[in-house]
Amino acid sequence: MIEIELDRKKVEVTEGSMVMHAADKAGTYIPHFCYHKKLSIAANCRMCLVDVEKMPKPMPACATPVSQGMIVRTKSDKAIKAQKSVMEFLLINHPLDCPICDQGGECLLQDLAVGYGASTSRYEEEKRVVFRKEVGPLISMEEMTRCIHCTRCIRFGQEVAGVMELGMVHRGEHAEITTVAGGTIDSELSGNMIDICPVGALTSKPFRYSARTWELSRRKSISPHDATGANLVVQVKNNKVLRVVPLENEEVNECWIADRDRFSYEALNSDERLTSPMLKQGGEWKAVDWQTALEYVANGLKQIKTGHGPQSIGTLASPHSTLEELYLAAALMRALGSDNIDTRLRHAEFPAFEGVRHLGTSIASLSQLQRVLVVGSNLRKDHPLFAQRIRQSARAGCAVNAISSVVELASPDAWAMPVANTLLTAPGGWAQALADVAAAVAAEKGVAAPAAGNATDVAKAIAQSLLGGERKAILLGNAAAHHARASSLLALANWIGAQTGATVGYLTEAANTVGAQLAGAFPRGDAAPGGLNAGQMLAGGLKAVLLLNNEPEFDSAAGASAKAALGQADMVVTLSPFKANLDFSDVLLPIAPFTETPGTFVNAEGRVQSFHAVVKPLGETRPAWKVLRVLANLLDLPGFEFESSQDVLNHMRGAQHAEMTHVPADKLSNATSASIDLAATGPTPPAVASIYQLDGLVRRASSLQMTADARNAANLKGAAA
Repeated sequence: MIEIELDRKKVEVTEGSMVMHAADKAGTYIPHFCYHKKLSIAANCRMCLVDVEKMPKPMPACATPVSQGMIVRTKSDKAIKAQKSVMEFLLINHPLDCPICDQGGECLLQDLAVGYGASTSRYEEEKRVVFRKEVGPLISMEEMTRCIHCTRCIRFGQEVAGVMELGMVHRGEHAEITTVAGGTIDSELSGNMIDICPVGALTSKPFRYSARTWELSRRKSISPHDATGANLVVQVKNNKVLRVVPLENEEVNECWIADRDRFSYEALNSDERLTSPMLKQGGEWKAVDWQTALEYVANGLKQIKTGHGPQSIGTLASPHSTLEELYLAAALMRALGSDNIDTRLRHAEFPAFEGVRHLGTSIASLSQLQRVLVVGSNLRKDHPLFAQRIRQSARAGCAVNAISSVVELASPDAWAMPVANTLLTAPGGWAQALADVAAAVAAEKGVAAPAAGNATDVAKAIAQSLLGGERKAILLGNAAAHHARASSLLALANWIGAQTGATVGYLTEAANTVGAQLAGAFPRGDAAPGGLNAGQMLAGGLKAVLLLNNEPEFDSAAGASAKAALGQADMVVTLSPFKANLDFSDVLLPIAPFTETPGTFVNAEGRVQSFHAVVKPLGETRPAWKVLRVLANLLDLPGFEFESSQDVLNHMRGAQHAEMTHVPADKLSNATSASIDLAATGPTPPAVASIYQLDGLVRRASSLQMTADARNAANLKGAAA
């Protein structure tokens, strides 16, 4: 540790730290623009100039290393004069458009100009003008004249997103930040550039001119999309969500969120929202009141149960639903006498439950890995925030290995990080590929291999990689989880992990994939043996089907064939925030999305995160947990006397875990007793959703559907059809 004196206070910092880091530790604010704690040091803006004793001129705090006994003054006349001079320089070309700027009210330049800017400018020459740039549907670069060349956006692209989409051209007064080749900004993390821009040069195109920042109420929430469980601040005006920004949580999402977390709110205000219950009468949809709709459903379920037995009733639920909703859906089915409930709509294999599948390590640890093997995942698009953490590890020297297909890893730089060893094969050969790696590990360690494998050169390279280093992980992606040999892949991964000292886990697809397992939203076979899994239910044969927050045509492995299979049922009830499943549903019940209901998500590492509603339900929309409870009451089922979602949560987890922030370790397990089957599967690849087709919210977010990723996915789907 090194001790310095900062504004007459002693501060101890680690060797190699900068003066800025010492100031942060001491709680002293030094004005700055280009410095950001998550980015490399550029020292572009010079706003952080401080007075260092024995230095002839002020020094930038962000780029001046500390030394033993250093004396620093941040508020001396010398420092203040230097900072005011820099501010005058920065404002020379800055337009006087604060009244119309979207950044107004949360602009760092605006704030610091109050303290360090002059009341008038000495600059009387003509100001420079930078022409606007069109860079895509998410980010607006209409007013690049405001840019102060801090280069935060450039460094973010290079270091965090892994794609240098912006750069600086020309010199001096003619310098400007641009996409250089005139392309668009297509990174799945691009919206974070808006957050870190200290001025109004980069603004949100969907939010543009919607509201002033001081008019917005700020409320905490959790992302309902992927398994990260990103913490959000949802900004609201007049009971309408107008913007979503990240809430910093170093253990989960740091200070970043993916674009689908940021812009999916557009769907909340779309014309596709379902605002009242509807019944199909004579082939036409008619709006009805809740009492009529729920009595229709309850009577229909009673008649079908009486006429065909409870096993003719089933529920297909989305793993993007809250823990409370999934628990009540499962409880409703079992109270009816049916075990037909499942959330694994995209799976091809349905093994017996052996424990809650999870990440196998903490999310934060992904940033400190030294070796990692990713199996069956388009890491960058399936899990953008996990990918950026692994990218951090790769920048620090981590060897990233992959077993995948061309679809998941089309090129060596497809994940925007260096991949040391790649074993590309069709999905049907993944089990054999993993067996080859196991054989190479067995040969190195002098033990028997778990299955017949051929230690190829690539397999040997992956094995050698995993046998080195200390902090290691084997991560099974969405395609591996949905694979027809998913159990075999897990068994092989577990064996390799045991031999190499690597943790083994699933990246997990949805916001509540882990929570759905905890809630018992799968056929358990204990209360009602012979429950049907999602694949069996989607094949047809049920007389009554409840669809909770999903669209089987888009959210299941069955795809378009699900429509015909479900259309054979006597009654299909869709609980959704949107006008979904119109072709084969008989009843539509409007349930609240995550912004209009309290609930809980459990992320990939088992972290339990509850949230509150941030706006009132739209129209006649009701929280799904409440709809399920009332439906159970109408069916005269016991055990559904819940007054709030918190009551449901407390009942589910029991008194001993009432305050838990993480799922108890004894409930989490990636162990398997499954035998290893290396037989190749058919040519049909595992069902995996593209980045902006993951759930109903992102599918209806208009700006996200105009991105390059969405267009590419649509083109691939069209070509396959």
